[in-house]
Amino acid sequence: MAGLVRMKGRVSRPLLITLIVIVIIAALGFAYASPYIALDRLKRAADARDVETVNEYVDYPALRESLKLQVTGLLTRRLDVRHNGNPLAAIGAMIGVALIGPLVDAYATPDGVAALLNGIPPRGEPGERPPPPPAAPSAAPPGNSAQHPAPNSSSSNSTNNNTANGAPPPQPPETTAGYRGINEFVVTYQHGVGDTRYSAIFRRQGLFNWKLSAVDLNG
Repeated sequence: MAGLVRMKGRVSRPLLITLIVIVIIAALGFAYASPYIALDRLKRAADARDVETVNEYVDYPALRESLKLQVTGLLTRRLDVRHNGNPLAAIGAMIGVALIGPLVDAYATPDGVAALLNGIPPRGEPGERPPPPPAAPSAAPPGNSAQHPAPNSSSSNSTNNNTANGAPPPQPPETTAGYRGINEFVVTYQHGVGDTRYSAIFRRQGLFNWKLSAVDLNG
């Protein structure tokens, strides 16, 4: 009996060590994948305008501060280019300052988050707002199939006209994502070669949690 107990002890110790190693590897793997998981969940929730889930993955105070700084820099660079040496530059600067608050308010929202994650950053234009959520398809009245829209509806006509005119339909942006330090994860968007890039920045909150906390409109 004593020999059997010793044999079980010898068998269980390597098994315990193996289980510990497996748990550590799994935890490290999940920790590495956690920002990718957060990005995917936030993107899905933002597209669906699931406000509760979006709020879990966005640090709104930090995002607002980042948007304010980035939009201010964007407008400053634009004014420097357009009004260099022009006395009207001061008026333009005042107008630009007036744009910052409403634009930040518009983009620090689920609609704004959805726009940022779909390649539509703020441009600093007057009255700019992120695009609204896509309209849900309306249910057709039962037994009224004769009133269904024809396949060549206005939207399909618009697409066909664009194709006929040689203008390609809008393409999703090229996206790259990766770590920039142990506590920062960056998603970069670019629509084409030579086009302006911008980045959405996630920061670690705890061991496995990440939140969208900043943007970089310079790429």
